[in-house]
Order: sequence, then structure tokens, then C-alpha cells
Amino acid sequence: MKRVSWRLSCLLVAIVSGSGCAFYTYHYRDANYDERVEKGTVLQSLQLDPLLEDKILALDPEQITEKDIKEVLSQGPAPRITNLHGGAPFVFQAMESFSKFLIAMGYPEGKIRNPRDGTYSYSPFKSSAEIAGIIAWYYEKEGMPVMLVGHSAGGMKTVRVLYELAGAFADKVAVWNPLTEEAEGRYAIIDPLTGVERPVVGLRVGYATAVGVGGLASLVPGQWSMLSRFRTIPDTVEHFTGFYIVLDFIAGDFLGLVGPPNKYRANGTAKARNVKLPPSYSHVFVPVTGHLAEHKPVRDWINRYVPTEEPELTVSFETSSINILWAADVWHSVKKQWCLEAQRLIRAKRNMKREL
Repeated sequence: MKRVSWRLSCLLVAIVSGSGCAFYTYHYRDANYDERVEKGTVLQSLQLDPLLEDKILALDPEQITEKDIKEVLSQGPAPRITNLHGGAPFVFQAMESFSKFLIAMGYPEGKIRNPRDGTYSYSPFKSSAEIAGIIAWYYEKEGMPVMLVGHSAGGMKTVRVLYELAGAFADKVAVWNPLTEEAEGRYAIIDPLTGVERPVVGLRVGYATAVGVGGLASLVPGQWSMLSRFRTIPDTVEHFTGFYIVLDFIAGDFLGLVGPPNKYRANGTAKARNVKLPPSYSHVFVPVTGHLAEHKPVRDWINRYVPTEEPELTVSFETSSINILWAADVWHSVKKQWCLEAQRLIRAKRNMKREL
């Protein structure tokens, strides 16, 4: 118990001292945001060296190395990552730590931070319809399906957003502009790859993941409409990973000791997998991962990680490796989806050129 308490104390210090205040000076805005999307707009704006395109197409999505990130993937397009933090006060700082981990591992900062105010994540109390509308707006403007990462109440909201996109709560969903935080008065977008108008309902995200969902946390008012749904994943995501922590007193069904009640399953074409995290992991602090990218041996282990349902850390490091199993699994999926979406975008661009 002493060791666990010491770890939690370190995490608290890391959050308080490493996250800074909630005021941001970050300013990022893609030049294409102000352009009206028409057939070919996004693909024509993708100006890449043909040699770089060939290198991206030659990558194996399941085996992306740090060198691949630095020399190949980071030179091309990347999907937007939308993080949803938990509902407790100040827990947004844990997701901020995770965002900084992604950036330090090589993910483009501009595809993580909110272009309006520079924040790293959305509140789980934000409307799921609004988040779904924002996802559609980004896809139309950037040409790549968004990735979703949710923690605790944010994990529940992540699954709810997937159902929102599936039309479970309304026949149509409005497009939301994340720069103005207002609905655009339309319920369809121009698909950036086909040039054909399509509704927001039915739109797919590439990768979504949730950690710390279930148990007592699912009984909070506002979550009740998801009680019969949150372990079942709809077709509006390609790859989904659900994490549960053994002895999670907050969100573990049967404290996470009984596997089946904590596991997610697809009700259609989505590919859903489950990962069990050890009892040493904290429900509140599992996204605190910024420290992991600071040391090369830890980074190397994370980049070599191979996904499994019950990951174990069988090596020791001279520095903290707290939350490494969660971080490594999510990073593997992020790299994989990044590669897949970049390859799809490049193929779509080349197909368009052949048709002209």
C-alpha cells in the first residue's frame, strides 16, 4: 500500500505542477477552415511530394516505428484527435498530460489542441450532438475521420457520441463549427473524398477508446439513457478499445474482478477489443502519461508494444513507468489509425487525378 500511495502522491504532484493554469496563448488555425468545401477541394489541397506519398503507402500500420513517425508520417496529413476528459474537478489536467504525451511521441500538436482556445480536451458535459457535429465539420474540412479518446465520464460520452452519429437519439444531427461554437444550420456535409453530400448521421470515426466507464459512475444522472448501451459499440467507429481496471471502485462492474460485465462488444461491423489493466492503476489518474515520453528506454518500449488483452510490464526502468500499459496500447492504435487514414487520403487523391 505504501508504494501505491507514493505513486498517487507523485501523480498529484505531476498534475498540479506540470499542467499549468487554464489560460492559453496557443493559436492554431488551418488555412482551409475558411474555404467552402466542394468536390475535390480537400484532395487538391493535399500537396505532398510523390516520394513521401510512396513512403506512407509502404508503411505497415501495425508496425510503426519512431523513425517512421519522425521521417514519414509526421511529414504528411494526420487525423484530428478529440479528447474527452472526466467529470471530476481538475481532472481535465490528466487528459492534458496525455495530450502532451502524444505530442512528445510525435503527433502533430495542431491536430490535438482546440483551434479556438488551445485547450486539449472537451468536457464530458458538452452535448454529444454538438461533439458529433464538430466531428462532421472536421471531417469535411480535413478529409480524415476523427479519433476519440475518453476517460471516465468522458469515456461514457465517447460511446454516446458514437450512438449520436448512429442516429440513436435524433434523425438528424447539425454540423457544429468548433471555431464559433455554433451550429451551422445544416445537417449534411460534402464528403471530402467523394464530393457527394451526405448526412452527419451515419458518419464514422476511425478509432475510439474509453477507460474507466461503468460501475457506480454509470449511475450518475445524465448517464441513464446509456445504461443499456454503453458496453455495445455501434457501426460508427472502425476500431474501438475498451479498458477496465481491476479493483476500480469507481467504475468497475463487480470491481473489475469479473471480466465479462466489463467488456465491450460490437453490434455490427465495428472491431471492438478489450484490455484489462492491473489493480495498481488509478481510475482518476490513468491518463497522466506526459512523463513517459521523456526517457528514451521508456519511449522505445512503448513504440515496440504489441497489443494484448492483458498487458504486462516485465521490465523495469530507472524512471517512473506509471500508466505505461494504457499509454502504450492507445499509442499503438493512434499510430495505426494515423497511418491507415493517411494512406486512404493519398489513394483517394491519386484516384481523383486518374479520373481527371
